[in-house]
Amino acid sequence: MSRRLRLAIPNKGRLVEPTVRLLRDAGLVFEASERALVARVQNFDLDILFVRTNDVVEFVNDGVAELGVTGLDLVAESGTGVPQIRKLGYGRCRLTLAVPNDSPFRAAEDLAGLRVATSHMALTKRFFGERSIPVEVIPVSGAAEVAPRLGLAEAIVDLVSTGSTMVVNGLRPVEEVFASEAVLLANKIALAERPDVIDSINTMLSATLAARDRKYLMMNAPKAKLAELESLLPGLESPSIIPLAHEGMIAIHSVVEADQVWSLLPRLKAAGASGILILPIEKLVS
Repeated sequence: MSRRLRLAIPNKGRLVEPTVRLLRDAGLVFEASERALVARVQNFDLDILFVRTNDVVEFVNDGVAELGVTGLDLVAESGTGVPQIRKLGYGRCRLTLAVPNDSPFRAAEDLAGLRVATSHMALTKRFFGERSIPVEVIPVSGAAEVAPRLGLAEAIVDLVSTGSTMVVNGLRPVEEVFASEAVLLANKIALAERPDVIDSINTMLSATLAARDRKYLMMNAPKAKLAELESLLPGLESPSIIPLAHEGMIAIHSVVEADQVWSLLPRLKAAGASGILILPIEKLVS
């Protein structure tokens, strides 16, 4: 009998809340607390392991956990080649090369022969190596932003989401080194031996994420306006058309991108649609 599937997720940091929310929105039922190391999912053969963000890749690569969620930057930094099932669309940030505001440096090439402080050693070395720019990469842990102020380096490479931390520390971005977001990982052996159950988890999460980005539209309209209204609806496939009790009237149901809804409504009304309903979608399997 195979053991319960294990999913390693961060126990601290910016990925915790959106990851837990995604798992719960996907329908997984579990109890989680700040001190919990393991949460047993009650309605699926799965245990959730809460570990250090930097340890998720190692846990999955070594087979301690069959699945994991962490930042794409940490996957690339590890160099393990652990399989990536899918990007999750949250936790987006940029690994960015930055210098003090009063610095004369405007491009990465300007830093030739100088020092760059970072906690992302591999990605930083790869970035400068691919550009054939000789720099001394200084390892730091924690807040790299203070390195120029302390005289440790002339520049830094650090993660940026809003950029507010850089502004506070008197830094300005020079170039983007790497784009990151949360990603779902899988152990190579587990992927080969238990593809069905891993695919089930992936389907749960993918359906939940797809639903977040779309809305369900329902509207009434004259049948004569169908062609015009259909041309306005950028749905997944053709909209559903339902005859109504009143002669010549139809109901149109369609799934549309959430960010298009409000710009779409005036055009639908102008084309003859009425009684328009906008409904959330819980899951969407395509």
